[in-house]
Amino acid sequence: MYDALLAETVTFTGHGGDRVEAYAARPLAPGPFGGVVVIHHMPGYDRATKEIVRRFAAEGYAALCPNLYSREAPGASPEEASAIARSRGGVPDERLVGDVAGAVRELRGLASSNQRVAVVGYCSGGRQALLAACELDLDAAVDCYGAFATRLPPEDFPLAVTPVTPLLPGLSCPLLGLFGAEDTTPSPEETAELEAALKARGKEYAFHTLAGAGHAFFAVDRERYRPEPALEGWRLLLDFLARHLATDSGARATR
Repeated sequence: MYDALLAETVTFTGHGGDRVEAYAARPLAPGPFGGVVVIHHMPGYDRATKEIVRRFAAEGYAALCPNLYSREAPGASPEEASAIARSRGGVPDERLVGDVAGAVRELRGLASSNQRVAVVGYCSGGRQALLAACELDLDAAVDCYGAFATRLPPEDFPLAVTPVTPLLPGLSCPLLGLFGAEDTTPSPEETAELEAALKARGKEYAFHTLAGAGHAFFAVDRERYRPEPALEGWRLLLDFLARHLATDSGARATR
């Protein structure tokens, strides 16, 4: 655990050459450290998400969370920005992948980087983490209760997204899935469909469906927060990252 951290708002070059706002945190130590791109939940780039970024830094990673709504609503509150993004069907997949690619470049460009980077996403960010791992060269991916990986959303749902399963042949890295047994988006049936698709393609994955948890059980500032499943989820997540982002697990010299 690292007590001394640098945490700040930064910008980086994302999709289409756009300058994108992000929240960054890293240990104040020489490293080398693995990197984590944090993809925020649909409610937006908020205080609780920034706490998650700092938690990763305290655990020994350089973490970067892009504000995916910064183009739609620069300077707006998370609630206002989320409402605007929802009204437009969410973040386009192509732009999301471009922004994550830029965040990965930013993390690998740090002097303290060991060149190994994971993507971790929550809620809509869970699906987006899987999407990014299917399109980019990554070392690990974590899907925290991401819905619509295998099915289209209902017609009245505020996200205009398509299933990720057709892209699974391109999955570049091990995948960890953390889900709630009481969730409905995704339901246990949907996560079973995704697991079957991964297994059919011979992909490396580990799925955990946690009892007593519904959607957003990691969200400390929401009624859906469940301390015991969240603690177990953090244990599983950090163990997964330690195995796949450690310097001695085989940092790649070139990309």
